[in-house]
Amino acid sequence: MSLLGIIGGSGLSKLGNMEVTRRKVARTPYGEPSGALTFGRINGGEVVFLARHGYGHTIAPHEVNYRANLWALKDAGALEVVSVASVGSIADHAPGTLVVPHQVIDYTWGRYATYYEGKGTPVHHIDFTEPYSRLMRTRILEAAASCGEPVVDGGVYAATQGPRLETAAEIERLARDGADLVGMTGMPEAALAREISLEYAAIAVVANYAAGRGDSRRAIPLDKIEAVLEEAMVRVRRIIEACCAKK
Repeated sequence: MSLLGIIGGSGLSKLGNMEVTRRKVARTPYGEPSGALTFGRINGGEVVFLARHGYGHTIAPHEVNYRANLWALKDAGALEVVSVASVGSIADHAPGTLVVPHQVIDYTWGRYATYYEGKGTPVHHIDFTEPYSRLMRTRILEAAASCGEPVVDGGVYAATQGPRLETAAEIERLARDGADLVGMTGMPEAALAREISLEYAAIAVVANYAAGRGDSRRAIPLDKIEAVLEEAMVRVRRIIEACCAKK
């Protein structure tokens, strides 16, 4: 059975359903990842977990070392990666909804977005028509169905710079561009995974309505987000358990 990599975002800094076997401090040519790699088993499947923002949630989205994180997972033996990330809803997805996005629009800037750079390094182009692995998306969707957890199949993820949340006008622009969800960590993570041939897909957890929408029409109710994520991550863990059972 292959090793499944799991990247946890806001609300998922650890996996309570994971039988931990060891932890490893990883070193990469691109610096240190967000934290130590945690190895273990979930539902009989071998997994390696990494908290994207650090185990104390101390690393802002624009400061995450995405290159080191993915390199460390690949170096540890992971060939497939499930990314979990909290998002705001631009489309009519209520807080707590789980979405398996199929497309990305990148609005980030200034991040290290490729492994292929530096003097003497050949230019390397990747096909990014479908930014998420079809194999992994199917695996997540089938796992959700098998454990009875409803998920939305498909959505366009808008990756913004952060760490501030967006203005209502910016959300209107994203909506006109065709975005359904907004988050801050989807890129360059997905592109870097493609560059090193990782089968990568995401579970997007709607934490709140985006600015200017729903109960965020005047202001985003930040005090409600923690409770929403706490409940939703229970469902995410069930899906991950089912993913591991299919290995």
